[in-house]
Amino acid sequence: MRNPAKNPLLIACAVLIAGAAVLLFVFGRGAAPAETSAEAGFARDMGVHHAQAVDMSFIIRDKTQSKEIRNLAFDIITTQSTQRGMFIGWLEQWGLGLSTDLRPMAWMRGHGHGAATTGSAEPGVMPGMASAAELAKLKELQGTEAEVLFLQLMIRHHEGGVRMAEGLLKLSDRDEVVNMAQKIVKGQSGEIKLMTDMLGHRGAQP
Repeated sequence: MRNPAKNPLLIACAVLIAGAAVLLFVFGRGAAPAETSAEAGFARDMGVHHAQAVDMSFIIRDKTQSKEIRNLAFDIITTQSTQRGMFIGWLEQWGLGLSTDLRPMAWMRGHGHGAATTGSAEPGVMPGMASAAELAKLKELQGTEAEVLFLQLMIRHHEGGVRMAEGLLKLSDRDEVVNMAQKIVKGQSGEIKLMTDMLGHRGAQP
């Protein structure tokens, strides 16, 4: 009886099956996220979210004399600018545009996180975002009043960012995106506690 291990046809079939399995693993589970995926929506929305946090941090950094506030602002500027660059890099790597016609938070609809129920300062925007009026007020205030408003706005902003990251963790198993979301939850939760303490020292509440 002929040895199956020496049958060229069987060997070729085995190679083809093994190759198909490899391709399925690489290009199936590891395929780039689609335009409407949670990963793409998270990267776009969190990039915009981070950009506002950086803007607010520059505003307070340039007007406060408080070393602890300036250090906090520097940390937010550095961390969130770096993360935003990573979001942009992901989108480019995935062959997706930096902007979309989809409404903010569309990637979380159907999972209890629709844009209309995010508790945003304005309808249809991401959770925790400051309004144009709030940003204008932050620019106008000086001294302790500016510090208090900055901390209040940034606590709310971080709470929104944490909610977005936690939402992503329920929808994605893509390693780099999940790892980033976990870092955001941990890092911003820690800063929320720090900022709450800073507000208490100034006789204010979140």
